[in-house]
Amino acid sequence: MGDRIFLSSPHMSDEGYEMEYVQEAFDTNWIAPLGENVNGFERELADKVGSKAAAALSSGTAAIHLALKAAEVGEGDIVFCPTLTFSATANPIIYQNATPVFIDSNHKTWNMCPEALEEAFEKYSNVKAVIVVHLYGLSADMDKITELCKKHNVPLIEDAAESLGTYYKGQHTGTFGDYGIFSFNGNKIITTSGGGMLVSNNEEKIAKARFWATQSRDQARHYQHSELGFNYRMSNVVAGIGRGQLKVLDKRVEKKREIFAYYKRELEGLDGIDFMPKNEWDEPNYWLSSITLNGKVRPIDVIEALEKENIESRPVWKPMHMQPFFEKYDFVGNGVSEDLFENGVCLPSDTKMTHSDLERVVNNIKKLWCE
Repeated sequence: MGDRIFLSSPHMSDEGYEMEYVQEAFDTNWIAPLGENVNGFERELADKVGSKAAAALSSGTAAIHLALKAAEVGEGDIVFCPTLTFSATANPIIYQNATPVFIDSNHKTWNMCPEALEEAFEKYSNVKAVIVVHLYGLSADMDKITELCKKHNVPLIEDAAESLGTYYKGQHTGTFGDYGIFSFNGNKIITTSGGGMLVSNNEEKIAKARFWATQSRDQARHYQHSELGFNYRMSNVVAGIGRGQLKVLDKRVEKKREIFAYYKRELEGLDGIDFMPKNEWDEPNYWLSSITLNGKVRPIDVIEALEKENIESRPVWKPMHMQPFFEKYDFVGNGVSEDLFENGVCLPSDTKMTHSDLERVVNNIKKLWCE
């Protein structure tokens, strides 16, 4: 059995950019949830994606939570949310005592289906926000989704946790909605070990998010709190890692695209295999290269075969409306997300993978078609 091949693990820069910023934080004794690295990371990330303002937070989940709060989502409100996503997209809706309604995917994008979204708008009138996800680095159909949100005068929140470096018609995902969020969890395309960012062109709302994230401390000589606050700010050390990682984002995207291209070239001829979609308006970062299987070889066959060889893979996200906690909430769609879950596999997409690692993955998959 060879060395472990991971799905997507942290990858620090060869140049040591991260340590330069972290060392500066130590040298200045500025080990706190504020400082030059925090300010710099906010400024540099906003500049990178083309947003006016950003707030560095403890997680992408915290960023979604504060985006919902900024959109004034509260008890009894309806929030439309993709069903094919990680639970972190949906959990903050519950934090705000609001009600999620889960929207199906389509095969064209694997993301929120505009037709299902339109159907949901026809069904519900008290909609306070829409969250759209760019799954595995594939952009959603933003023109249609944005148009529907504007038509119904509903704020749009983009969960771009998996899509930093992805473009939709030449524009960074995460910058089309009223609010965008990014994640820097350990498995993301760049990482700070944990952390997230909330971006928006509404600088006033971002300033308010920073206020909430710092326990809502009023400007007073004593400790005074007029609003409910949260301990959501990113630390100066973590932000230093992020500043260094941001310098190699383009390299990481390039590597992810090479990995996807290799899998497609080597595997697309196998019977019953298909790949995640690519649309003319989409420049994906291919965070996780994913396939669907509709023949004799099933997803569990691939996962178990790779597992035996110390290679990590995983099923596509289990839809939220199928999850025990969320199954009581409404779902609008026709089962595309369930189909993707039942037939989908995420292949190893680690940016540290060598050519021999890729060959090892592919060869073990091909063997299943020879049995």
